[in-house]
Amino acid sequence: METDSAQTDWATIIELGAILLDDNFNEKDRFSVRCRMPQDRVPSATALCINKSNVDLITKGNLSHYEMLVQVDKKFREWSPATFLGYSSINFDDEVLRKEFFKSLKKPYLTNTEGNARHDALNIVKAAFAIDENILETELNDKGNKSMKLESLARLNGFESSGAHSALFDTELTVKVLGLIKEKQPELWREYLNTSTKVVVENMMQQEKMFSINENYFGKNYLFLVAPLHPNSFMHPSYKWCQAVNLSENIEELQKLNYQDLKKAMKKSPRFYKTIKANKAPIILDKSYAMKVDPYKKIDPNLLNKRAELMKTNEKFSQDICRVLKEAADEKAETSSQVDLEPEETIYSGGFDKLNNDAKLFQKFHDSDWKGKFAMLDKFTDDRLVTFGHTLIYNEAPEILPKDIHRKIKRKIASRILSTNKEKWWTVSAFYSECDEIRENEDKMFAFKTVDEKLKFLDGINDYVMNLEQKYSDA
Repeated sequence: METDSAQTDWATIIELGAILLDDNFNEKDRFSVRCRMPQDRVPSATALCINKSNVDLITKGNLSHYEMLVQVDKKFREWSPATFLGYSSINFDDEVLRKEFFKSLKKPYLTNTEGNARHDALNIVKAAFAIDENILETELNDKGNKSMKLESLARLNGFESSGAHSALFDTELTVKVLGLIKEKQPELWREYLNTSTKVVVENMMQQEKMFSINENYFGKNYLFLVAPLHPNSFMHPSYKWCQAVNLSENIEELQKLNYQDLKKAMKKSPRFYKTIKANKAPIILDKSYAMKVDPYKKIDPNLLNKRAELMKTNEKFSQDICRVLKEAADEKAETSSQVDLEPEETIYSGGFDKLNNDAKLFQKFHDSDWKGKFAMLDKFTDDRLVTFGHTLIYNEAPEILPKDIHRKIKRKIASRILSTNKEKWWTVSAFYSECDEIRENEDKMFAFKTVDEKLKFLDGINDYVMNLEQKYSDA
């Protein structure tokens, strides 16, 4: 996926590529689509430079942004049920897709509902390196650690990578890199994919006595042997993340602590407990893998088993850990910004009953013509969706809107993109500053071969934003 920004709440998908594989990694289908930029937002110059989306690509495509999302939704439903997997996708690509569907009045959680699951290729790559640091050829990054970047791994392992950062090409590279791992670690491949659903991870937390996980610290991958908290109290009370303890810690002594001392112990670094986000495809492996590495291989296996058993039997200790976590979460919520969220930022913050109720109308909305779509918005109970619907029509068929609504939307867009403040979204002034900085910085060449090529590219997207500014200057 290629976007116009690195901010998930405000990013716009401008290109998407996907490949459908069977269980043996044989290709069954592929899909690639690109769209024009909608006229209610400003792109990031850096993002467009990275994915080489010049002014022609963002203005002259055959599909509008909405039309592209309709095709994406249709194709992904055609492929379902499936496991949706990308490179570093759970924290970015999948978040952007959810929010794009949300803003386009489509069911946002397609990739992990209706029989689908999701995973992340980067999680698999990191786990593979934690098991065998020489699993793939790598180069060192600026900090002296093995680079986990997709383009770097592909190039070092013999795959042509000069087309990196086009959506479908990056998908092809992901398939090739994962194919090597599947070939070299066939006995682990199923274990890597096993945690693609939240339900499976939570069941493992309740049923398993101890297991191996991997975490990345300062660019290096490590294996940890952990024991889940008590089956009745293993979940963070506020965030609903699973919790486990590091079995290299002296569990016996920790369980003797009073509550206040436990709070102090939980603030120390490194932490004796681990957070496992069940909905983000964590890699969970058999206990034997971590038991082969330091410090666990130096600890009596009987002691490790005893510590894990203590976690399964001492429910109060687990309850106390969860209580500390809840207090910290409540304190954070109290001190967090009280600034009202924009509708685009509220996918996870309430209104779910209205959203779920209105979702029953989504298909009828999309099957209607634009006049019918506008009329249907009166049936929606979620004000966010009505706002999104009006903006959608403004971009796709503005002549349908009554003059007062059209004027209101245009003024809202103008107030956002013409703001001279530092905003959460990209503004015209932010774009100009960014564009000038790229022009003047000789080190910022991205994939451009010459300075003239870079300057021509920047001139094109700069003209695009100037026209956008002019369009809204009289709002």
